Amino acid sequence: MLRISHSTKSLAVNQFWRAFSTTKAPEIQVDNIVIGAGVVGLAIGEKLTRERPNETTFVVEKNVRIGEETSARNSEVIHAGLYYPEDSLKTKLCIQGNRKLYKLFERVDIPYCKLGKWVVAQNQEQHHYLQGLHEKAQRLGIETYFIDQAQALAQEPHIQLHSALVSPSTGIIDSHHFMAYLERKISDVGDVALCTQVTSISKPSKDGFVVELSTPTESTTVLAKRVFNSGGLHADKVSNMLPLAKPYKLHYARGHYYAYNAPLKVNHLIYPCPEKNLAGLGTHLTLDIAGGIKFGPDVQYIDDPYDYSVPDNEEKKEAFVNAIHSYLPSLKKDKLHADYSGIRPKLAGPGEPFQDFIIKEESDSGHDNFFTLIGIESPGLTSSLAIADHVYSMIRS
Repeated sequence: MLRISHSTKSLAVNQFWRAFSTTKAPEIQVDNIVIGAGVVGLAIGEKLTRERPNETTFVVEKNVRIGEETSARNSEVIHAGLYYPEDSLKTKLCIQGNRKLYKLFERVDIPYCKLGKWVVAQNQEQHHYLQGLHEKAQRLGIETYFIDQAQALAQEPHIQLHSALVSPSTGIIDSHHFMAYLERKISDVGDVALCTQVTSISKPSKDGFVVELSTPTESTTVLAKRVFNSGGLHADKVSNMLPLAKPYKLHYARGHYYAYNAPLKVNHLIYPCPEKNLAGLGTHLTLDIAGGIKFGPDVQYIDDPYDYSVPDNEEKKEAFVNAIHSYLPSLKKDKLHADYSGIRPKLAGPGEPFQDFIIKEESDSGHDNFFTLIGIESPGLTSSLAIADHVYSMIRS
């Protein structure tokens, strides 16, 4: 089987493609192609190589590094699974993924911290919402409990609240270390090909899918028995390369993050009550592994999936300050500055109701063994290992 040395990745990718024919007709067959080396694509690749070591599995990624897009530009939070409808994939896979991650940390050295999260209410109406959230958590087997103002003041003297629902299983993870671990595991029997873009997919016969791939210098065509589309922001375009009964359409929701450069001791992640239709979880306070404080994300729908700009203007900053002051009134405006942004692939457009993950085999369009994963936004990082298990369970042969 073809192997690629990760110590010479750029050279090896070229060698990998030279081993194939550069004609349109495929001259080599592989078992599995995973499209997209974000955290979910890498988790699927790791699952396939671990469970099917005798099959050929390649993860292809158009960027120069793994996890360059949604997987690298988020809050890096390990969620508990509180917010979404009880029967949704987001809830089921988040709960499973949370437990799988902490179990993985028992044997693998990946930086993480189980800080716990407070979802804070500022009035009785919001407290009523938290009561419903707590009742749902109990039904789902997620640990949560309430603290009052006095208890909160003893633990977080800077945080203002009416009440708080505590989620002790919420934490943070170094997503880059996690993705690097998955990439290394894939390399045991498969590989990740970077700078490799899917330009077309067709299914000329029952033998599999003809996938045309291009690098900056070459193009090639491969026959794959199975295709797993984990293309993130571009997953709709990838699946739509095939004739589908119902084409996909993603919306791009950019979220901005602000960093805080003033001394402030905070011990937990602090979340306000979430927005209507779960467009976002509010402008929350999170910590990174190094202890840095950041606020965000907000939600701004955009047209360009490559526009990571962060408007560093007074209007945007004032909106952040107003949102943060609801629970952190001591925040100093002059110590807050624009940091970075991330873009979430959403199935729901502005003002539209909740949309679940879509994870399906495209059998209804006549494409057995083509698996689409689309709308994999939050809690995709937390859910990644469980998503991989879920997809693997869908393979029939």
